[in-house]
Amino acid sequence: MAICSICGKHTQFGRSKSHRRGVAGKRWKKRAPVTLRTFKPNLQKRDGELMCASCIKRRKFDAKQSFISV
Repeated sequence: MAICSICGKHTQFGRSKSHRRGVAGKRWKKRAPVTLRTFKPNLQKRDGELMCASCIKRRKFDAKQSFISV
């Protein structure tokens, strides 16, 4: 299981539903079963470490802000 080296984000498990309620609030006669799935973070290799995309974006933003304020 891969983990972000900055924020510790990792693979999470959950459920997915294939469809919702029917037309005009009525329910489907045969509902599809809820199936298990995995939610994986968008990990990229930067500067020799694994970082998620949100951490890369945050680093760019912080660098830009510090450059402007100086």
